[in-house]
Amino acid sequence: MTTMNVHTTKLQMLARVALGIAMIFAGIGHLSFARVEFQAQVPNWVPMNKDLVVILSGIVEIMLGLALTFWTTYKVQIGLTLAIFFVLVFPGNIAQYTNGIDAFGLDTDRARLIRLFFQPVLILWALWSTGALQFLVKKLS
Repeated sequence: MTTMNVHTTKLQMLARVALGIAMIFAGIGHLSFARVEFQAQVPNWVPMNKDLVVILSGIVEIMLGLALTFWTTYKVQIGLTLAIFFVLVFPGNIAQYTNGIDAFGLDTDRARLIRLFFQPVLILWALWSTGALQFLVKKLS
């Protein structure tokens, strides 16, 4: 994989590290204290054991969080990968809303619906903080 050098600001760096730490924390939650809550978000149509999905996604989150925080040479690729990850787990958020599943204090349809609007924010956060958004805009123009 070749490096994609994009200069990022100090604010972007701080946002990238904050997102990395949040991903590590979420990954640890998948493996321990929030495991049951995360199982509630795995859609019934996923053809795997819900606990296994939570464990595997937790491991991926920890790896992405560590990479986002420390592997700055590949920050653009990691940002793109994290954005794709956020897209891939979005059906779980949709399933939580459409099936009326209570988890993480989201115990009303309104709260679950509002949460859906935060996924694009996470995607943009991953892309902006890593310079991936800047890279994509430059590549497309």
